[in-house]
Amino acid sequence: MNFEEKIHQDLHSFLLMEGEVDERLPESPDINDKWPSVAESYLPDGLREFRDYPAVSLGWMMYVGMAVAQCWDEDWQIYGNMPDLYAYLRDKEGFDLMDEYIRRTVLRLKTPAYDETEQLVQQCAERTLSALRREPLEPGTKEAFDAYVACLRQLYQMGAAVQLHRLNYRMENLRLC
Repeated sequence: MNFEEKIHQDLHSFLLMEGEVDERLPESPDINDKWPSVAESYLPDGLREFRDYPAVSLGWMMYVGMAVAQCWDEDWQIYGNMPDLYAYLRDKEGFDLMDEYIRRTVLRLKTPAYDETEQLVQQCAERTLSALRREPLEPGTKEAFDAYVACLRQLYQMGAAVQLHRLNYRMENLRLC
């Protein structure tokens, strides 16, 4: 099992235990197709923050995944055609406040869900950071960069899965008679 698969499995198990996702994760090609443009736009900010705030650098991507899922549910005709959805989210209040903006304005969370979501994302980011630190990677190498991107991809996907679950999208087997 490669590093990204380990991250996927760990986050999925944790979120399943927390009741935030189902055993079978939702499938959304639209959300998955946004990943390359989101990642490309996010990387300069994420890499800049990683040195001093690694958990923030990772966790903010989970918020972005949640926001993209919310946008998909609300009006994908508009949001899906935005060339840089990440910049749209970031530029509302800046990178440092993007988590609060997404929780308050995009997801429209109120206390206690607002605080619970913050804790959930923080736990996922810290789990992912811990796994990343345990990998035998030399900082500044292509392998370290690839592992960081793998972490971001999994946090994005899990953020989207959590939000789709909260919006009551379920991947269930249908029995046809």
